[in-house]
Amino acid sequence: MNTNSLFTPFTLKTLNLKNRIVMAPMTRSFSPNGVPTDEVATYYQKRAEGEVGLILSEGTVINRPSSSNDANVPHFHGDKSLAGWKQVIDSVHLAGGQMGPQIWHMGIMDNHHSGWVPPVPFEGPSGLNRPGFSNGTTMTTNDIENTILAFGKAAADAKRLGFDCIEIHGAHDYLIDQFFWDATNQRTDNYGGKTLAERSRFAVEVIKEIRKQVGEDFAVIMRLSQFKPSDYTFKLAKTPQEMEAWLSPLVDAGVDILHCSQRRFWEPEFEDNDLNFAGWAKKLTGKPTITVGSVGLSGDFFGAFAGESSQPTSLDELTRRMDRGDFDLVAVGRPLLSDPNWVAKIKAGKNDQLKGFSKEALSALVLE
Repeated sequence: MNTNSLFTPFTLKTLNLKNRIVMAPMTRSFSPNGVPTDEVATYYQKRAEGEVGLILSEGTVINRPSSSNDANVPHFHGDKSLAGWKQVIDSVHLAGGQMGPQIWHMGIMDNHHSGWVPPVPFEGPSGLNRPGFSNGTTMTTNDIENTILAFGKAAADAKRLGFDCIEIHGAHDYLIDQFFWDATNQRTDNYGGKTLAERSRFAVEVIKEIRKQVGEDFAVIMRLSQFKPSDYTFKLAKTPQEMEAWLSPLVDAGVDILHCSQRRFWEPEFEDNDLNFAGWAKKLTGKPTITVGSVGLSGDFFGAFAGESSQPTSLDELTRRMDRGDFDLVAVGRPLLSDPNWVAKIKAGKNDQLKGFSKEALSALVLE
């Protein structure tokens, strides 16, 4: 495999990356009571030592009482949790890496299988996380305003702690995505609307508050998805024109890089063109994009949760699209979850040493 294009530098604002490979954010639930442990710091440090260009943390929740449905998902607020994240970023920097936290609010959720529930009901635009399923409350205007401020505070804390960027989680049917989707956003105020562009107002205000808090020179990434975890064929934007109307206000509000989540990076987003989501996002906005989705392994991440194993696959199609200029960065999930040295092995051409993936890697923080 010719992977030279993956190992060229990338620079944008506070990012000075030695290569184009990003560790994708993957929920791990190894932070008791929301506090990242020493082992969590070592987990990320090992990926930096393994030559990952940019590490994006697992989702870490903002300061809202019901922003999480899992007691072991890390918080990005509170002295103990932030001290844990300080240890993480210092460890990554010591290993020569760069990193940003993925800041997150889950919105309306199913109750966690552990039985743990937050101290107050889940909150979302209309109390729904899918059609016909209500498991929380409808946010008031005051709730929305306070949530926007909480996103901004988390971003400000990330910059203060020394992180190199932040990523806003706006995908996969969590809070921001629940505002995007007409089935979960049935509001009649200014945060609702008949069009996707209208329903993007909440996201736009979150981005503007974050930009206000971190300044113009700090890199801001936003993760977005067209699909829903319950429906992989779903598309929020059904045409390029609708996608442009969705993405352009987000970019205008202050997003520097669009992280375009797909199950399989090679699948075209619209008919009559082989561009994927990241390719279309770059074409329509002119902004750098991150592609993701079954890079380097067979199967997909969601299948892994169902117990499916995966084997290494070629990167030739990925590099073909990258060389064509479709996207700028490549996010890798499962290969880095199971092998901290995946990037170094790819760079050295040690393809015979690449590992497959099994569900056991989900139940541990793999350190070697």
